[in-house]
Amino acid sequence: MKPAPKAASRPRTGARVAAVQALFQTEQSGDNIETVLDQFVRHRLGAAPGQQGFEDGRVEEADVALFARIMRGAATHTEDLDQLIAAHLAAGWAMGRLDPVLRAILRAAGGELRDMGGPPARVVIKEYMDVAHGFFGGEEPRFCNGVLDALARALRAEEF
Repeated sequence: MKPAPKAASRPRTGARVAAVQALFQTEQSGDNIETVLDQFVRHRLGAAPGQQGFEDGRVEEADVALFARIMRGAATHTEDLDQLIAAHLAAGWAMGRLDPVLRAILRAAGGELRDMGGPPARVVIKEYMDVAHGFFGGEEPRFCNGVLDALARALRAEEF
């Protein structure tokens, strides 16, 4: 796994990167979603003197409302999302076998795809592919693309 992306030039992309980081932290720490959401809003979102953004775990530009919506959507529907994601994994693969960052990307994207008032599915997929490429340099983005496409078709069939 390579380091997180270098910079966010778009607030909505920044919100998605932050959501992936926060979902990862939630899973690793066991803290509830509201605690992690509060920590991110207070300490990890927005510019800070002497910090260079993603390298320091900060997301300088992030749409905080979108970040919170993604986090709450993914947390509210984790079981359903995990079942949907698992249904689109190769035979013999379980959610626990996925890299935790990849799992966070799929959950964040799945949560956003469940939000029918959000951007078109193809936009969501493209955005999370950018995020995946920021975190991974191997085959993970390609794998992520296949699962996200299947999720989008399951959650928003009318768009395809």
